[in-house]
Amino acid sequence: MDIKLSQCFIAVDDHDKALPFYRDVLGLEVRNDVGWEGMRWVTLGAPSQPDVSVVLEPPLADPNASPADKQAMSELLAKGLLRGVIFTSQDVDATFERIRAAGGDVLQEPVDQPYGVRDCAFRDPAGNMLRFVQS
Repeated sequence: MDIKLSQCFIAVDDHDKALPFYRDVLGLEVRNDVGWEGMRWVTLGAPSQPDVSVVLEPPLADPNASPADKQAMSELLAKGLLRGVIFTSQDVDATFERIRAAGGDVLQEPVDQPYGVRDCAFRDPAGNMLRFVQS
């Protein structure tokens, strides 16, 4: 069996705020930008990984969701409790400085973890935690 990751989804409450972060700060390329029934999905990816995409989606991508469910998902997103994504970088310290210089919301400066990796962490404009691990 040959299974590979194709897409991962990150909830964002404002695509117009999230897109510059993922595109301009992280350097991901925009592959698709689709709207449907008042919702929007933006697909991005690293040029070095053409088969793997990150999809920025609404917090609750269901046109039939109740207002209470939409409110609950928005509150979880605002607290940073929905998703986290881990990216790799050949130089975590340089990645950290680039993202911090661009105004990234720092959660953790680069550190050597006791479990053997060097990493750092930020929040994206929607509050999601993004970790960057040295490869």
